[in-house]
Amino acid sequence: MRATLWAAVTAACLFTASALAASRETRIPDGAMATAATLRERALQSDLAWRITESLTTEVGPRLAGSEADARAVAWAEAKFRELGFDRVWKEPVTFPKWERRSERAEVLGSAAQPLAIAALGGSPGGTVEAEIVRFADLASLEAAPDGSLAGRIAFVDYRMARAKDGAGYGQGSRLRSRGPSAAIRKGAAGFLMRSAGTDSHRFPHTGITRFDEGLTPIPSAALAAPDADQLARLLARGPVRVRMALDCGWTGQATSYNVIGEIRGRSRPDEVVLIGGHLDSWDQGTGAIDDAAGVAITMAAGKLIGEMSRRERPARSIRVVAFANEEQGLWGGKAYAAAHEQALTRHQIAAESDFGAGRVYAFSTSAPEHAKAAEKRIAEALAPLGIAHAPGTGGPGPDISPFAEKGLAWARLAQDGTDYFDYHHTADDTLDKIDPRALAQNLAAYAVFAYLAASAEGDFGSAPKLASDEAGAK
Repeated sequence: MRATLWAAVTAACLFTASALAASRETRIPDGAMATAATLRERALQSDLAWRITESLTTEVGPRLAGSEADARAVAWAEAKFRELGFDRVWKEPVTFPKWERRSERAEVLGSAAQPLAIAALGGSPGGTVEAEIVRFADLASLEAAPDGSLAGRIAFVDYRMARAKDGAGYGQGSRLRSRGPSAAIRKGAAGFLMRSAGTDSHRFPHTGITRFDEGLTPIPSAALAAPDADQLARLLARGPVRVRMALDCGWTGQATSYNVIGEIRGRSRPDEVVLIGGHLDSWDQGTGAIDDAAGVAITMAAGKLIGEMSRRERPARSIRVVAFANEEQGLWGGKAYAAAHEQALTRHQIAAESDFGAGRVYAFSTSAPEHAKAAEKRIAEALAPLGIAHAPGTGGPGPDISPFAEKGLAWARLAQDGTDYFDYHHTADDTLDKIDPRALAQNLAAYAVFAYLAASAEGDFGSAPKLASDEAGAK
């Protein structure tokens, strides 16, 4: 009798648990899928993302965080959101240290005298160094050098970054850029040069932010264009090489810019949002077309197309588009947004950022928990006609999304083909002509479909504050 009763109780508990799980399962209605298919085709025929990219890169151009052009970019973004008919438009301040580039020059001295194409690394101090070059194959080799062995010399790290569709080679390249100067200082170096973190063979050096460890006196630090790194290596194979490097750059106090935000209000749950965006700032040498005018344009245009829907067709939740401030120098806009909206984390359904150029989107994944996997699959179904594969369990949040994701925000990844992204990244060659309008339209279709369906879902995608133990375990 007891066994029978226990079996009955167990069965009842399992049924209840199953019923609760089913009731929590996130679903996307068939009607939303049909509307998304129409939206997808409209987006593929639209040149709106191209026109927005052209506007930002032409009317503002390069927009280094904290510069006069950055302020113009903020004004441009606010005006563009209004022009596109967003229901709400506002700004949120972001304050950060201001770095300026004024001039840079390097040259080989002696019998083989010749100029070298360099770019000061963001965060580098100014100064002139004239010294002998010591070459290292990679960061590990520099770190293994005896302390004091580079006294009065310039460290040159000649690490060649590998090309990859997903940009996997950038990890080591960016690590060298951020850690190399401090490693050189510890070995006694007076200056630091590195082969650019890039995959091209053009004479365009790649800039990017570096940092100096606390307690160290910063040294002039710069990146060489790939052909110049090759030239320097050939010269060193012939014997000692002396170089003069002169940088006029540095930190000049504090600056305030803004996250610029536009919102298309949802039909029935407008206080809940699906967040998409890109970053508004760029480095100062090109016009920041692929990094990241394209991302701003793709997500602005996606919001605009959803906003054009009739009231009946609009998704239940709001679509929030964020043009983030100062991503390039340390995710300042992303960190500020996460801090400002932490108490509203659960009202953020899911977020995605476009910040990997303008190549075609080829894969889709999310951080969705088990109860939202069916909804993720339905979004993947709607993206499949665009040539986008479902790749569950891969990737991670975009850069400006990551500070909020660390607090528990659900994220989606629309992976772009970055095979040639690092040919242009952070160089003077990052200009509008590098963007394929058809690929840009495919990106627009992907973001519009994703945002619309996520905002139409019945149920959530798992945004929830992380417990202290979760955060400790992630570190």
